[in-house]
Amino acid sequence: MKITRGFTGRRGPRDPRLPPGQYDTGSNWPVLSAEVTPTLATDTWTFTVDGLVEHPTTWSWDEIHALPESTYSGDIHCVTTWSKLGMIWSGVSVDTLLAVARPLPTAAFVLARSHTGYTTNLPLADVTGGRAWVAWDVDGEPLPRDHGGPARLLVPHLYFWKSAKWVSGMKLLEHDEPGFWERNGYHDRGDPWLEQRYQGD
Repeated sequence: MKITRGFTGRRGPRDPRLPPGQYDTGSNWPVLSAEVTPTLATDTWTFTVDGLVEHPTTWSWDEIHALPESTYSGDIHCVTTWSKLGMIWSGVSVDTLLAVARPLPTAAFVLARSHTGYTTNLPLADVTGGRAWVAWDVDGEPLPRDHGGPARLLVPHLYFWKSAKWVSGMKLLEHDEPGFWERNGYHDRGDPWLEQRYQGD
């Protein structure tokens, strides 16, 4: 049988939104967690930006909802090789929060933390410039608890373990401080288009 270049069989051409090694999970949204799913009440929920900032700030649920809303329309990619395409997320841009807290010139990294104690590290450049959100709605509905509700960090251009579930805050640092999965062998940055899954990739 003659094989024609570019022919991919009955599945058709690969979706260009899929990074290398990823597959489209379609209508499914797998649930993966490193810890027990907590129950968090919005009347006691808070989010704090601290560390190397001029004005350490804590927002309540009502206060963070009073900030200008921002929306992300696009895809997410899990390090376990699934991607979910065409999602719509709503929340507040990290840029809006940092405009209040005002990072110091020495701030170069972020350690995001969750109400469960989970942490993950990111370069400051990866959560600014319209690239990251604290999100509480997805596809027009409140974010489900098992997917990080009432609110999670959303950094969709990196593998999804960087989008900390049940997020409680961000500490700005001068140095890079590995988080939970990074201390256990995962890549410090996690760019899906470069397949940065594990240390050394």
